[in-house]
Amino acid sequence: MSHRPRSGLAAVSSALLAMSRHLEVGDVLKTIVASARELLDAQYAALGVPDDHGGFAQFVVDGVSEEQWKAIGPLPRQHGILAAMLREARPERLADVREDPRFEGWPAAHPDLADFLGLPIRDGDEVIGALFLANKNCPKPDGGCGFTADDEELLGILAQHAAIALTNARLYERSRELTIAEERSRLAHELHDAVSQKLFSLRLTAQAAATLVDRDPDRAKGELQQVAALAAEAADELRAAVVELRPAALDEDGLLATLRTQVQVLDRAHSARVTFDSQGIRALPAAQEEAVLRVAQEALHNALRHSGAGLVEVTLGRRGAGAVLRVGDDGGGFDPRAVRRAGRHLGLVSMRDRAAGVGGTLSVDSEPGRGTTIEMEVPGG
Repeated sequence: MSHRPRSGLAAVSSALLAMSRHLEVGDVLKTIVASARELLDAQYAALGVPDDHGGFAQFVVDGVSEEQWKAIGPLPRQHGILAAMLREARPERLADVREDPRFEGWPAAHPDLADFLGLPIRDGDEVIGALFLANKNCPKPDGGCGFTADDEELLGILAQHAAIALTNARLYERSRELTIAEERSRLAHELHDAVSQKLFSLRLTAQAAATLVDRDPDRAKGELQQVAALAAEAADELRAAVVELRPAALDEDGLLATLRTQVQVLDRAHSARVTFDSQGIRALPAAQEEAVLRVAQEALHNALRHSGAGLVEVTLGRRGAGAVLRVGDDGGGFDPRAVRRAGRHLGLVSMRDRAAGVGGTLSVDSEPGRGTTIEMEVPGG
């Protein structure tokens, strides 16, 4: 049964509000098509988003059942009237689309279309879609109404707002993709900074326990207890990384106690001596405490695994309202400029990113044969 659209301004306002409620591209397309069909009181409406290969990346219809749509078959190609709208970027209003010389027919299951109104959707000079309607509902039994110049003007207004809604939806989806990429990068840093270090210590402690099993069972038992503790910490760190929580021990023990405990664990697990000293430090904002801990973990990991150091010293001191973390070793050192040119060393990139992310700075002082000192300063809060 045909119906008349709501009058003028109210109908347009309703259609524009409906489009503004959605952020997903698919939902925006469906809303545009449904709004256009209701606004102009047509039997059928469709919107095609062209691809770069002569077809449509997306094609949404309203007024056709799901069963009919499946029976029609593949998405249309850019040909006939649709191609003309996309190519020439101008409206097409026809009394009977079947009589137009550009008409090239449609599949057997396709509904029979007569009067036709189509407009390109444009974003500046780019045509980003084609919106069209067919078979305007007629108030009189004898039919013959067709689309009018007023209909074309009204659809033009809708198409302009449709371009804005579609562009915003695309920007939203793009920003969400970037957020996902950033989250993956964050997880990679978390896993590299924390969990891999715990697992490395876990492996060393297990190896120590294996060498003591026969000649010193009591010490071996102690090392195995340490293995269990490290495994539990690694599991906590992994869960924290996945759900973006602060490192597990920070919330319970605070930065100083957490750093001191981790240094003690590393001192036991490695042949190098690892020390910790704090000087007048007070609590920092949560984000800064996490960043300081992560940088300390990464710097310790590098010193113990790569430098060949006999001594690694960790200090955390107050500087103004903020704090300074310093991790120094007497190992083999390296040339920071060569590392930067080679684009290697995820650890250095990660530490700099973490420092910058909380408004801090990070410096690396090292030379081959002279050891390495990593210093991170945060402003406090």
